[in-house]
Amino acid sequence: MTALLKVDDLRVEFLTDTGSPARAVRGVDFEVGEGRTLAILGESGSGKSVTSKAILGLVDFPGIVSGSIRFEGRELVGARESELRGVRGTGIGMVFQDSLDSLNPVYTVGAQLIEALRVRMGLGHSAARARALELMAEVGIVDPERRIDNYPHQFSGGMRQRICIALAVALKPRLLIADEPTTALDVTVQAGILRLLRRLQDETGMAMIFVTHDLAVAGQIASDVIVMYEGEVVERGVIEEVFERPSHAYTRGLLAAHPGAVTDWRDLRPVAGDPMLSREEAIADGF
Repeated sequence: MTALLKVDDLRVEFLTDTGSPARAVRGVDFEVGEGRTLAILGESGSGKSVTSKAILGLVDFPGIVSGSIRFEGRELVGARESELRGVRGTGIGMVFQDSLDSLNPVYTVGAQLIEALRVRMGLGHSAARARALELMAEVGIVDPERRIDNYPHQFSGGMRQRICIALAVALKPRLLIADEPTTALDVTVQAGILRLLRRLQDETGMAMIFVTHDLAVAGQIASDVIVMYEGEVVERGVIEEVFERPSHAYTRGLLAAHPGAVTDWRDLRPVAGDPMLSREEAIADGF
C-alpha cells in the first residue's frame, strides 16, 4: 500500500501557566494509503481532533508540534505558512464538526464557494458560479439555483454540513479530513452524510481520515482504524478485525459500552477511566 500520508512520532504539547506542558498527543504513528479511509476512534479528550488539526498546521501557540508528518513525501512539521497554504485545500481538505463555525454568516453560501474557486482554482466569476452550482447539486442541495444566494442560517444543520463538504471537495483534495462531521446531526441526516462521503470518495479516489467517537459510524465509513486513549494509539488495524478481535482493554471497553452490544440498556458497562485524568491515573484504571 502506497502511503499518501505518513505520521511518525507525532507529539503535541500545550504550554501552561504552571510551566508544565499539557501533552495532548504522545508519539502517534499511522499511515493513510491512497483511496483508503482511516477512522481515528476515541472518546473526548483522547487527542484525536488535535492530531487531525496538527496535520494541517492548525495547532496555534501555545501548542507545540513535533515529530514528522509527511504528505506525498513532503514534510509538514515546521513548514512555512506559505508552504502549508499550498497543501491545504488542493492537497488536504477538511470538514469540521460545527458547520456554523465553518461558514461565514454574513456571506451567502454561493459567495463563499465562488470565492474559493476563484482564488484557489483561478476560475472567472461565471465559471466559478457554474461550478458552485454543480458542487451544490453533487452534495444533494435541492434547487441549487435558488439556494446559492441563501445565507448559512437559512439551511438546516445537515444542509450546512453538505455545503461544508462541497467547500472541502471543491479543490479536489487527495486527502479529506472529516473531524466528527456528523456528531450534531440526527441519525437519518447522519446516514445521508456518510453515504455522500462514500460516494464522493468512490468518484474521486480521495483518501479520508474520519475522526469520531462513534463506533457505528466508524464501522460504516472506514477501512482501517486507530484507537486513541490519553494521547496515544492503543490499537490499530483493519477495522473489521479490530472490532471482531480487539486486543487492548480500552478497545474492548469501548465495544462493550456501545448500545449495539447489548439487548437491554441495563447491561451496558461504562468504560473505566477518564482520558482527561493524568497519565498515572489512567494507567491505574487499567489502560
